[in-house]
Amino acid sequence: MAEKKSPKKHGQSGSAREDRLKAALKANLARRKAQAKARSAQEDRPGQHKD
Repeated sequence: MAEKKSPKKHGQSGSAREDRLKAALKANLARRKAQAKARSAQEDRPGQHKD
């Protein structure tokens, strides 16, 4: 198949991309932190034993 090359736009779109990446990274980090906290809280409960 032939590849279609789209023209690259520099300037504003580069900064917008960085902003989207920063936001995605921040959301991902927050989600992973919440998951780790939930796992930690689940393991700390007395009476809950894993076999």
